[in-house]
Formats: sequence, structure tokens, C-alpha cells
Amino acid sequence: MIEQIKQLETVSRQLHLQGEQRTDLFDRVIQYAGQYLDSIKTAPAYQAPPENNSFKIDAAISETGIDIEQILKHMADDVDSVGINPTSGRFIGYIPGGALPLSALGDFLAAISNRYAGVYHASPGAVTIENSLLDWMAEILDYPETASGYLSSGGSIANLTAIVTARDAYEISGNKISRSVVYMTEHVHHCIDKALHIAGLRDCIRRNIAVDDNYRMNPDALSEQIQADRAEGLNPFLVIASAGTTNTGSVDPLEAIGQIAESEGVWYHIDGAYGGLFKLCPEGQIALKGTAYSDSMVVDPHKTLFLPYGTGAVLVKDARKQFAAFNAHADYMEFVNDNDVLSSADLSPELTKHFRGLRLWLPLKLLGTEIFKAALSEKILLARYFHEKMQSVPGFEVGCFPDLSVVTYRYLPERGDANDFNERLMKAVLDEGQVYLSSTRLNGDLVLRAAIMSFRTHIDEVETVIDRLQYHAKQLLI
Repeated sequence: MIEQIKQLETVSRQLHLQGEQRTDLFDRVIQYAGQYLDSIKTAPAYQAPPENNSFKIDAAISETGIDIEQILKHMADDVDSVGINPTSGRFIGYIPGGALPLSALGDFLAAISNRYAGVYHASPGAVTIENSLLDWMAEILDYPETASGYLSSGGSIANLTAIVTARDAYEISGNKISRSVVYMTEHVHHCIDKALHIAGLRDCIRRNIAVDDNYRMNPDALSEQIQADRAEGLNPFLVIASAGTTNTGSVDPLEAIGQIAESEGVWYHIDGAYGGLFKLCPEGQIALKGTAYSDSMVVDPHKTLFLPYGTGAVLVKDARKQFAAFNAHADYMEFVNDNDVLSSADLSPELTKHFRGLRLWLPLKLLGTEIFKAALSEKILLARYFHEKMQSVPGFEVGCFPDLSVVTYRYLPERGDANDFNERLMKAVLDEGQVYLSSTRLNGDLVLRAAIMSFRTHIDEVETVIDRLQYHAKQLLI
């Protein structure tokens, strides 16, 4: 057996990268990353895949390996040059904001040491860093020292965490579920529906509260609906407001809603995955007044702090309620829970926990917050500039004044169907590839969206977007 073990060891030791081999591999990957970053300025924002789902890539895993250059060629040819390029400054289709390169350094270091960030005992440093980030975000959102939180993979898991916490805090179970009422608008992110389903609250009564002309929740309508439901013997349970909807970027009147929730004794949750961290900048502080009223709130650093995908966060005002919803015991964990520091394993669905906080902490420590505040203010002002400029482009109409950095607009042809024209306009822009944009529907009308959120989007990129829209609209009219 010893001889067999030694033979296997000889093979398995190839997993240990050593000396020149390690240096060479790292150098080649870093060189590729540098070339990619240098190409972003001129690279397409979108490259359509082949039609009929005929995209091919040799992705199969085999018994023997291949050279790193072949792998990097796959990345260049098959991954980094096809589909949406979210690192482009001309990517204005959706909200995630560009993949800050400094975050890659944090991910690299976190993966090299593989520190487990689930419990304090395993890595006091990793847990302390992640808790310090949550404390920082809680302060931004005007939460008290009693708050807790969790760095999640994104807004979907963060919203689920908040909803489960609210469910358990209000003891919504059994026959009580079908009598309990959740209040929101039709513009909440669809992950809320998923979260309610996963949390076992699919049979709750859902009320879509009316919105104003800017697609913000009407507080009077909310108050009237809660009172009407109480009069019918129902159980008003949860109000969900949006701090920046995906459709229009609209921010519900957070303070007014919070006052109603407080007086009615219902759990108040704010989905600020997109917009919550705009509260760092002066313009955002005005739009987001009232976050302190909420019982829980979600923010996504991979949106509003420009990080790579996979970085969300939830904050809960009362740590005891989050702990009660998620803490669990196992005999094999007995000696790793020998302290009173709350960790993500106590406060979330996850036990296995990658040290994802380093991708946020490293850039913030290295750069400070002023740069991020300036970038956020710039995005809001760029959206206002786009909104104003598009009003003077013949044929276009714009939607409501942007609360944050999303603008809706569309072309109104003198003849023909406007929805069909805007669909063809979007396709023409995407086929060209310089700009990536998206659409949505408001009151049945197809409208185009400009979601200005990349740290690489500046005035030149916005002017390019306007130019290409104007050019392709004219071409379609010929």
C-alpha cells in the first residue's frame, strides 16, 4: 500500500505549482488580463453569437491537460469576444457596473489563501473585514449599532435573507400564511417573487400598490390598502419599497412609506440592490432619504460600487432577528462557535463562505471613498445630461426625470407602430455592436433604457450612445 500511495503522490504533487512553473503561468495570465483591459476602450460592447444557437467551444474536460496558451486562446476567442461586454463604457443596457480591476486582486488573494469567512474561529481576520464592511454600509444607510448583515452573492440571495428574517420575526407560518399580506409595486425586481416562493410564502396575498407618474409607490394608496385589509381581518405583514427600480430607476418615497410601516407595525424592507449605495454621494442622499425607517435593506456593491458580479449585501436593523432566523447547531461545529462574534454562518443561508469581502475591502482601503463618491455623482449627472440631450434629438421622447442613473426613452415615428420601430432600432444598434442597450415595457409601450452605471462610462461614451441612436433612427426612416 505504501508503494501505491507514493506512486499516487508523485502524480498528485503536480497540483502544487512550484517556482518557475508558477511564475510562468501567473505571468501569462496577467499579460492576458492586461491586454484585455487595454482593449476595452475600443472593443465592441456587444458581439452577437451565431444564429440558431450554433455557438461551439471545445469545453469538454479530458484525462490530460492542455497548455495555458490554448486556454487563453479559448478565453479570447470564445468567452471574452462574444455576447455582452459589461466592462465596456458603452454598455448601458443593464445595471452591474464594470468589474473594477482592483477587485480581481482581492479575489486573487482570497483564493490563494482560501480563508474561510463563515465563522470567526476559522479566520478572525476575514470575518472582521467583512463585518467592518457591513458596519460601514449600515452607517451609510443610517442604521443603528444593533444592525447586522451578510455579504451575499447578489441581490437575489440578499432579498431572500431579508424576507426569511421578516417571516420568522412575525411568525408567518401555517394557516397564517394565506391571511398575510405583502405590499409592493409592479416594478419590484422579479427576485422578490422568487424569494417569497422559496421562503414558503407563495400563498401570501400580494398587493400591487399604485404608482405616480414617475413610477414611484403612492403612500396614500399604501395606507388605504393596509387599513382596508385590516378591516377584512387580514394580516398586513410586509411592505417592500424600491430604492431604484430596474425598469426606470425610480426611488419610492422611502420616508413616507417608512412612517406608514412604523405606524401600522409591519416589517419594512427596501430593495436597494441597484440604488442603495448612491447614498454615498450628495445627489443620492436626497433621493434616498428615509432608509433609517426600514427593518432591512439590500444593496449590491457589484452594481453601485462597480465590483464584479457576485457581491451583494443585506442589512437588518435588529441583529437578534437575523440571528434567530439563521443560526443552527451541529456537534461537529462545537469548537468553532466558542466566541460571541456574529459571522455569516449565523446570519445567512450559507455555511461554506468564500472570503468575498476582500474584493470590496481592498479597493476601498487602497483608494478611499472619495473616488467612489465622485464616480456615483458623475453617473447621476450623466443620466440627467442624457435625459436633457435626448429631448433635443428629433423624433425621440424621454421618460420621467431620472431619480438616479436610469433613463427611459423611445423614438416616435410619424407613421407606423412605435413599438415595432423601437424594437428594430434596438436591433440595429446591437447588430452594430458599438453600444449595448436594452428595453422594457411601461404601460404596454416598448421603451428603451439607458442604465448608466459603469465606472468607464463618461461624457464621451454618452455622446457616442446618442450619436448611434440618432444615426440608426435616421437609417430606419430611409
